[in-house]
Amino acid sequence: MALPLPAEWRLRTRRLPLPRPGGPRRPLLMGIVNVTPDSFSDGNRHASADAAIRHGLALAAQGADILDVGGESTRPFSEPVDAAEELRRIEPVVEALAAESGLPVSIDTSKAVVAERALALGAEIINDVTGLEGDPRMLATAVDGAAGVCCMHMQGTPQTMQLDPRYDDVAGEIHAYLAGRRDALLAAGISLERICLDPGIGFGKTHEHNLELIRRAGDFLDLGVPILVGHSRKGFIGKAIRTALGEESSTAAREISLEQLDGGTAAVACRLAATGIQVIRVHAVGLVRAAIELFLD
Repeated sequence: MALPLPAEWRLRTRRLPLPRPGGPRRPLLMGIVNVTPDSFSDGNRHASADAAIRHGLALAAQGADILDVGGESTRPFSEPVDAAEELRRIEPVVEALAAESGLPVSIDTSKAVVAERALALGAEIINDVTGLEGDPRMLATAVDGAAGVCCMHMQGTPQTMQLDPRYDDVAGEIHAYLAGRRDALLAAGISLERICLDPGIGFGKTHEHNLELIRRAGDFLDLGVPILVGHSRKGFIGKAIRTALGEESSTAAREISLEQLDGGTAAVACRLAATGIQVIRVHAVGLVRAAIELFLD
């Protein structure tokens, strides 16, 4: 059953207006603040707390609407970190950005203990790549904390997801999964207005799967909640750029510069904005915001 487009996303202490006919046009931009030594595109650039805080404040100045702080890389084949290390990385960053940025802070984690601490420090959103299924305590944490939640689709785990991802109908199967997770969150006591869903670009998907999800992003808008897409700087963009340049070597994505990846990210973001996607998670907030605003003008 198709549900109407939501007007806002309700977080722990505030509400964010969403793009919809008769309302705002530009999607919300979620700026990425990785406090990790091994993220795929910016590992170790903001690994210290001070550097990550400066980066988050810079993203706020560039026009971010949300700051998403993560202390554990979820790139393909990444190694997990324990909760104590993840907490050590994110605590000062979440606390400072919640107090100083003026923006809602999201905690990118699949561990309930990390989410609980982040909410206590002022975070407004739990962004969980395991769809709130990786930790049996996460649903209760989201309910008790009255948090906004972002529930993502991933086939496998970061360690296995890119080994051999397969779908008969990638958009249809992920749509069904996300509808099921939406209903599970509702049954657990999380209200519809707090839920956001993410098809999980790059998480257990091939190059063609990612392109198909971008083409069919509008299929997810009938789920009655904001849809988040996180395509920023991902390998399929590098491969598409290399293909456009007529250079299709297997190592192409590693040779593409961040500037080229950000340009490709901005192009895809414009397409998503035109489709009606409500939240876009990106590294280069200023570039993407300017591109979208020019595109929608």
